[in-house]
Amino acid sequence: MAQSSSTALIALVDCNNFYVSCERVFRPDLLNKPVAVLSNNDGCIVARSQEVKDLGIKMATPVHQVQHLIKRHKIHLFSSNYTLYADMSHRVMQCLESYTPRLEVYSIDESFLDLTNIYIQNPEAYALQIKQAVQQYTGISVCVGLAPTKTLAKLANYAAKKWRKTGGVLNLSDPVRRNKLMRLVPVNEVWGIGKQTTKRLQLMGINTAYDLSIQSVEMMQAHFNIVVARTVMELNGTACLSLEDIAPAKQQIVSSRSFKRRLTEYQEVADALSCFCTTAAEKLRQQNSVSGSITVHIRTNPLNPNEPQYQRSINTTLKQATCDTRMIINIGKRLLKEIFKSGYHYQKCSVQLGHINLATQINQIDLFDNTDTSNDLMIAVDQINQRFPKGITVSTTGINKSWQTPVEYLSQRYTTDWNELVLVKCH
Repeated sequence: MAQSSSTALIALVDCNNFYVSCERVFRPDLLNKPVAVLSNNDGCIVARSQEVKDLGIKMATPVHQVQHLIKRHKIHLFSSNYTLYADMSHRVMQCLESYTPRLEVYSIDESFLDLTNIYIQNPEAYALQIKQAVQQYTGISVCVGLAPTKTLAKLANYAAKKWRKTGGVLNLSDPVRRNKLMRLVPVNEVWGIGKQTTKRLQLMGINTAYDLSIQSVEMMQAHFNIVVARTVMELNGTACLSLEDIAPAKQQIVSSRSFKRRLTEYQEVADALSCFCTTAAEKLRQQNSVSGSITVHIRTNPLNPNEPQYQRSINTTLKQATCDTRMIINIGKRLLKEIFKSGYHYQKCSVQLGHINLATQINQIDLFDNTDTSNDLMIAVDQINQRFPKGITVSTTGINKSWQTPVEYLSQRYTTDWNELVLVKCH
């Protein structure tokens, strides 16, 4: 049941160009210079500095398509350094925790803060204080959106990023200011309104956030669903989405990657799939969950009409839910063997874990299954891999990684490895 939130105040703190900002913290020489961060296989651009955005380079653009711009404008490229980004994210969140009694970590680079009854006289000044503190203690620039609901806080943050006159802080608690802004914001920028919903709304003449806000809640639920109906209520200042102190566990975990070369042998694809299974199992254990189903998918390159095409998926439901890497790998390889066909050049494979539940939840035990699925063993493996991510990789099988795309622009793990700490020279 929705409740009135006239006195509530939610802040959304979002890091600016987070991956790029992480790289710049330890490379101040790159400030005000074009910087881009690439995807896992260095194939696409996944983060852009403002200078790169101004060149018209879009998100997820393949690198080979903009090589002429990279050379002409001397764009600095970085491979994704998730070890660095995760640690910097943790530091940002630790800083934010000191400014609120309740914090919801929404993603690696943004969080919701409950600021209700905190610094009531001048919440904008408090938000500016938060912004300056994060900048000072982590080197990461952020914007802060303030509003009585999470959806409006998202909208306020969008405006704080888009219009520099805001100084990176915007409060939408005032209905007059809120309506003025919503008339300027396209409906697709509203949190929770996806591409297909946007098309349907536009056919109804709903083009801006304000157009959506004045719609009947009942009509929106009848034409769409409860999610859109709640969005209308949130845009009008009625909170329907509460802060989640603990992030909900993922209901699906997918691990996949394209190969640097086309694979033709079963064992090569199986080695790649084993790596994906290992990664997926680690993510499963990180949220203290177990999986009850496994899906494996393989495909050739659909963009190459000169090669024979083939793609297949296969799924199985487990008798007993598990987070054991060994079991997930063995089942994944068995499934792969059922759908693998010789004579094709495979470009990609993936594993998806489904039917996910908390590990503490009681699961049906197989009376005849004597497999050692000791969670302690898996946790020990995870800890060793985290401590020695480069030098020593502990796995349950001998895995050939010749299929893996080497990264060319990886920066140092400045904050997590003694051998890669940044060096400062004084003259």
